[in-house]
Amino acid sequence: MDWQTILLENWHVKFVSVILIWAAWIDGKELRVPNWLTFPMVLSGLVYCTWTGGWAGLGGGLLGMVVGLACLLPLYAVGGMGAGDVKLMAGIGAWLGVTITFYSFCVTVVAGAIIALGMVLYKNSFHKHYANFVMLWTEWFSVRDPRELAKIAAERKSSMFLLPYGIPICIGSISYFFYAGLI
Repeated sequence: MDWQTILLENWHVKFVSVILIWAAWIDGKELRVPNWLTFPMVLSGLVYCTWTGGWAGLGGGLLGMVVGLACLLPLYAVGGMGAGDVKLMAGIGAWLGVTITFYSFCVTVVAGAIIALGMVLYKNSFHKHYANFVMLWTEWFSVRDPRELAKIAAERKSSMFLLPYGIPICIGSISYFFYAGLI
């Protein structure tokens, strides 16, 4: 197989992978995934799906985008992550559809948990973060109002150990792409 075939086969997955790497780098540096990256990703994904599949392709891209949003939106709603992370996942959905987005999300959760545990162990603060986890878990089930949860999270944000979630999204998604033979 020549290099052109390798580059062009599933080029859209490779393109999404490059955007994910770029987003992870920015998130690691600035603790945010900017709109100038996520909005064009979502829009171009919908255009791509329409171009390759017509109205049915647009429908698939929109459904994938909604699944990407739905995966992370609950955590965003209670202050658990930034909107850029949610839009990044929506961009994956717009480009790659429902199934790939959902499985990417599942692997992203595992990657995020491993990275978070590594960060906690590196800082040698397991007991502190375990206590925070228990407190958050208790709040999640005792405070029923998402706005109140978001307010509590915003007050506590400056003292929390933040994980730039664009990094686990990148690692988890690209790992899934390799596993699924898409790259």
